[in-house]
Amino acid sequence: MELQQFYYDNKIVKNFIYATLFWGVVGMSVGLLLAFLFIFPNLTDGISWLSFGRLRPLHTNAVIFAFVGNAIFAGVYYSTQRLLKARMYSDILSKINFWGWQAIIVGAAITLPLGFTSSKEYAELEWPFDIAIAVVWIVFGWNLIATIFKRRQRHLYVAIWFYIATFVTVAVLHIFNSLAIPVGLFKSYSVYAGVQDALVQWWYGHNAVAFFLTTPFLGLMYYFVPKAANRPVYSYKLSIIHFWSLIFIYIWAGPHHLLYSSLPDWAQNLGVAFSVMLLMPSWGGMINGLLTLRGAWDKVRTDPVLKFMVVAITGYGMATFEGPMLSLKSINAIAHFSDWIIAHVHVGALAWNGFLTFGMIYWLVPRMFKTKMHSIKLANAHFWIGTLGIIIYTLPMYVAGFVQASMWKQFNPDGTLVYGNFLETVTEIMPMYWMRAIGGSMYIIGMFILVYNVIKTIKSGSTVTDDLAEAAPLQKISGRRLVGEGFHTWLERKPVQLTILATIAILIGGIVQIVPTILVKSNIPTISTVKPYTPLELEGRDIYIRESCVSCHSQMIRPFRSEVERYGEYSKAGEYVYDHPFLWGSKRTGPDLMRIGGKYSDNWHFNHFYDPQSTSSGSIMPGYKWLITNRDDRSNIEVKMEAMVKLGVPYTEAEIANAQYSMEEQAKQIQQNLYNDPDFVATYEADKQRALEQGIEFVEMKDREVVALIAYIQRLGTDIKIKEPETSTTSK
Repeated sequence: MELQQFYYDNKIVKNFIYATLFWGVVGMSVGLLLAFLFIFPNLTDGISWLSFGRLRPLHTNAVIFAFVGNAIFAGVYYSTQRLLKARMYSDILSKINFWGWQAIIVGAAITLPLGFTSSKEYAELEWPFDIAIAVVWIVFGWNLIATIFKRRQRHLYVAIWFYIATFVTVAVLHIFNSLAIPVGLFKSYSVYAGVQDALVQWWYGHNAVAFFLTTPFLGLMYYFVPKAANRPVYSYKLSIIHFWSLIFIYIWAGPHHLLYSSLPDWAQNLGVAFSVMLLMPSWGGMINGLLTLRGAWDKVRTDPVLKFMVVAITGYGMATFEGPMLSLKSINAIAHFSDWIIAHVHVGALAWNGFLTFGMIYWLVPRMFKTKMHSIKLANAHFWIGTLGIIIYTLPMYVAGFVQASMWKQFNPDGTLVYGNFLETVTEIMPMYWMRAIGGSMYIIGMFILVYNVIKTIKSGSTVTDDLAEAAPLQKISGRRLVGEGFHTWLERKPVQLTILATIAILIGGIVQIVPTILVKSNIPTISTVKPYTPLELEGRDIYIRESCVSCHSQMIRPFRSEVERYGEYSKAGEYVYDHPFLWGSKRTGPDLMRIGGKYSDNWHFNHFYDPQSTSSGSIMPGYKWLITNRDDRSNIEVKMEAMVKLGVPYTEAEIANAQYSMEEQAKQIQQNLYNDPDFVATYEADKQRALEQGIEFVEMKDREVVALIAYIQRLGTDIKIKEPETSTTSK
């Protein structure tokens, strides 16, 4: 049979590798800055776009979608061409994928620090970027699937199965979670409310981890580990079981992020059951990866590429053991909202995603540039300093989580909380935050070593844009199963059927969990006393979202004695029916705010926003001085309220028409309340006099952002009658 000559597109792979390195440095640098902001909260004092709340979503997006995302594309574009014995279907589509993805990342790097955020975990980008992500992702999938159809290799290798599942599932997750009504160029409201929004978000959030940070990397593992070890995959049958069980079970596990919350119990219990089952396919994949190295352990001791891959697979095994364990209600009751979760997430991110990416790059770059790695010693140094960085980062966070959980739940013999002030917990774990910063510093030093090593390797090599290859053309055979051909062997040469079955597998769990929660009203009982936010409170809520206060504060009191004593009556599903989006949070760096309304005076909140340490000595909350000085633009409140009406919030036409008057009156009352503080009066009147003397505009306090935020904070938890906790503990 005559062989066909063709060229692999190496240029697109190189571009994605360069982007991976660049955004890796950026994302990790922002993460390191955030680690130091826990220790020095006023490090960026007064600079709104460098505040913790603005930078935290930038860090997660830069690491997940910029660093890891570009690594996925680099590995997929390289391995797909060679597994299918075909150049990518379209160079133009490849370029659109690359430049479109980089444009989205740059847009995120600009808009997130400016406060344009939806506040939804791993999906913070606003609606124009959601549309752009969907378009670029479809371009990627189009290119992938079209390449599969023009392949010269009949059977699809296991890595390709994972790539197909990744494309289909991420598209479904992203589109449904991002449904929103725009109220401006960079502002929208989720179409889901409260409990429904929480379920959809964590259906997306957990499965973003599953199908963006896991399944594509499993595909890369199945390709690059055998290549680096020069060994076949340990078990073909195990890879089949691994793939189908993983994609079917994973999609059900999202509710384990919402245990003991206001989510209906049946949904929580489904999440727990499938999370426990998830251990089996996850460890099946880990075992398949590690046993692929059988007979190659001598090479592991000397080859830094395999060292990185072994630790990556081991990190995957650790994280996927811990995930099901954390989904058990008894353990989740302790770990949730604590730094234990931060440790868990970073074992997966730093070890599994980071180290597999590093190993892949160290293997790819010398081959892409037809040369040898510049320095094996530097690569080994990177491995050891990175490994130590992971350990020094994660172990203190586990300790911090245990300390937090213990202190939050301890009672005196008389029934009062031993540690009534939340700040006592914060003070106790500060040494662990120092250790985290040190571990993070070591990890990013390893990243710089990688960048240097790659640059030197590239300079010593030659540029090969197109890599010559040859293979026999694919011969047509019957679409029916051949005699003696197993079902899965047949399926591996039928990409359409494979894609359809994978889509069905991932849709079942989502449909069973989400549809009843959205359509069956009895799942979310209403409370007659719960009313929509006033216009000023709605505006304040948007400021709360803009500053990403949800990154540090929860609004979900779980039905535990310790939480009820500390914060007040546990949360009810009906209290959130007008919350678009939900703001339950996933980490308590500060106390829960669900019942904060009315506990402190307007003056206390004003001073707390200006200088948190003045009201709460030892607080690690940064100051929000710009809220005190910025004029609040309330010109589009009517548009916001009309959007809410479309989402089912019962604002009347009269309320919308009188919104500006309502805001003015409520703001005046808060300004009047602030006059109770003599220090406020003295400073405020002095500023007003100075403005008059200098002939510059003076913004009345009632028109400033802080007033709207105070209005929202003072509303929280006041719609239902609650029993006040015996110990007032909501100071941060």
